[in-house]
Amino acid sequence: MEYVYAALLLDAAGKEVTEQSLMDIVKAAGMTPDEARAKAMVASLKGVNIKDIIKNAQSMQTAAAAPQAQQEGAHQKAQKKPEEEKKSEEEATTGLAGLFG
Repeated sequence: MEYVYAALLLDAAGKEVTEQSLMDIVKAAGMTPDEARAKAMVASLKGVNIKDIIKNAQSMQTAAAAPQAQQEGAHQKAQKKPEEEKKSEEEATTGLAGLFG
């Protein structure tokens, strides 16, 4: 995971993600760098625009949150209905009691 974070830091700084730069960041963080992991990370990011991926991920989270908010609103409405019905029954009972008593 530290190599992903290092790649994000380098991209945010506008620097090229290279094996050496990844290993330097990992070493600066106090960990022992692994050349194979750095090489694998650079290979997996070849031709990838990190900023676009982050932007798309954020828009996907927003899109996923909208239906969830609608479901929560529907759930709250469903919970309110029994209370409203209960109040209506109590009001009706009170009204009938007034007729007989």
